[in-house]
This record gives sequence, C-alpha cells and structure tokens, in this order.
Amino acid sequence: MKIKSILTINLIAAFLFSFPLLVYSQDIKPIKLLAPQLEGGKSLMQALKERKSSREFSSKELSLQAVSDLLWAANGINRPDSGHKTAPSARNMQEIDIYVAMAGGLYLFDARQNMLVPAAGEDIRALTGKQPFVKDAPINLIYVADLSRMGKSSGSDADFYAGVDTGFISENVYLYCASAGLATVVRGMVDKLELAKAMKLRPDQKIILAQTIGEPGAQE
Repeated sequence: MKIKSILTINLIAAFLFSFPLLVYSQDIKPIKLLAPQLEGGKSLMQALKERKSSREFSSKELSLQAVSDLLWAANGINRPDSGHKTAPSARNMQEIDIYVAMAGGLYLFDARQNMLVPAAGEDIRALTGKQPFVKDAPINLIYVADLSRMGKSSGSDADFYAGVDTGFISENVYLYCASAGLATVVRGMVDKLELAKAMKLRPDQKIILAQTIGEPGAQE
C-alpha cells in the first residue's frame, strides 16, 4: 500500500512539475520589427489607380520587412518627436489597436516600440472572418477599439469615431498593398463575440473590422 501511495505521489508531482514546462513551450516571443523601407514601391497616384479588394491569397508567409512596412504604413509613427502616426485619429484618442493573426500566433502591434507583442500562442486566423480564405492567408489584421481611451465619447459617438479611425488605417493598408503588389480586403463578416473570446479581450475593447493581407493568387 505504502509503495503504491509513494508511486502515485511521485507521478502527480512529476505531472505538476512538467505542466508549467508544457505551457511555457507554447509561449511565443516578441518580434522586433525592422525600420520601414521608405524608398521604392509605386507612386501614390499609381497605388490609387491599382487599389482594390482581393479575395484570393497565396498562403506563402510574408517577409519580416514586408510585415514591418505594412504595419508602419497602417498606423506607425511617422513623427517621432510628437509620437504622431501615419493615420489620423479623432481628438488624437489613438483608440484603435492593431492585432496581427498569423500561423505562429496572435500579436499586438506596438507602434512606439516598433514591435509585435505576444497576445496568444494559438493560430486563430480561422476565427477572424467567415470567408474560407482567412484561415490560410498569412496575415489577418484585427482592428480593436479601446473604449477606455475615448474619454467622454460613448455610445453612438464612440462607434462613429472608432469606425472612422479604423477606415483611415485600413485605407493606408490598401494603399501600401497596392504599392507593394500585395492583395488585401477589409472585412466586416466576423463573429465578433467568438473572436473576442479567443483574443481574451476586455469588456471595454470592441472589434471593429478585420483585414486580410497576402501575396495575390490561389492558396497553395
């Protein structure tokens, strides 16, 4: 009896000891983004001419440079002295956060540190929209409004400003993609409750839209 009890205790102890290691092995690390390449690409007028929505994406991963350029164009800091960004923000509330869903996990774009901060270790791309292409496209951006930053704006006013500010950012992404030869589409067909649960968002965080980015073409 004593031997069995000792063996049972040892097995439980071994499991408890190994459990944190199993959890830790699923952790993802921050990704330091590169400085944006400000030269090259198509002219603004040419990018406007070629701007469009696409729904066919290659599953090929984008380079770190392309991801860095994409996020800087979306809402990166273009005036370091003031911290102001490439997209305007009503009353400078800066309430829109950009989450980046990739095969390797979910990240939050930190514009000040120019870094992707880990948010979840799971691949949640399939939850970012109801269209079949979202689960295999390399990047799905999720635009989340942090209502705690919106001061006295509430209700319909908060929804209005969050929608407008998301529109500015998503159009920056469209123009970058047109300039860089990438495909993109902004999407409202999202199960926001299910996605918010997977992202572990707070009650005062609200998903506005999602946007898919990748190289053009059928999934590989």
